[in-house]
Amino acid sequence: MTTRERGTVLAVTGTSTDVGKTVATAALAASVRPEPAVCKPVQTGVGPDEPGDLAEVRRLAGVMTAVESFRYPEPLAPDTAARRAGMPLADPAVIVRAVDDLAATHDLVLVEGAGGVMVRLGETATILDIASASLRPGTADGVVVVVAPGLGALNHAELTVNAVRARGLRPAGLVIGWWPDDPDLAMRCNRTDLPRVTGVPVVGVLPAGAADLEPADFRRHAPSWFDGEWLSALSPTRSEQLVRTP
Repeated sequence: MTTRERGTVLAVTGTSTDVGKTVATAALAASVRPEPAVCKPVQTGVGPDEPGDLAEVRRLAGVMTAVESFRYPEPLAPDTAARRAGMPLADPAVIVRAVDDLAATHDLVLVEGAGGVMVRLGETATILDIASASLRPGTADGVVVVVAPGLGALNHAELTVNAVRARGLRPAGLVIGWWPDDPDLAMRCNRTDLPRVTGVPVVGVLPAGAADLEPADFRRHAPSWFDGEWLSALSPTRSEQLVRTP
């Protein structure tokens, strides 16, 4: 009897809030086969029965295994939201166990953080703490950093990547969370300069308004928003399909 190999785990973080992490997570989920699992360790700003980020990922990318560990009603940093609501703080051990359980049964697990890389998910734990406990050194596991395209992107991206590396984690790639039809000079320069200042390649560029596409169109176009070789390394099935295509 053989034991199934543990799946790859990618933590998806951002340089700040509202840079496009959820849409980037959905686009990644729609672009790989077999279907990945998605984990949202902590969700804020939604009530008990309201749809959160995972609902948006599933709407755009389709049916998938999706796990949310903790949620709090106010749209604040998770530790602040928990205290204000009088609710227990998120327990990192519960989150790590959820990620490990998903990795035991899926080829790829996407773990979407909250806000920026240093946002407290619990008392002190950040997405970096979860990643340090869940990601395996020397494997394809890593941290995907979603960045905004405009002024400030270089500074925010370099700070975030440095924080990732300081924890001994592998930056797996940069994804520009939204790219307008008519980018300004700063955006065009940033697209070139981001890999230079961070030492991390831009592996994806999502068009502005991607979330407004019909889900079927989103799923059809999503693979074209990522570097093909990088995506193939995450998706053995898609890689095989590309090899077999005449």
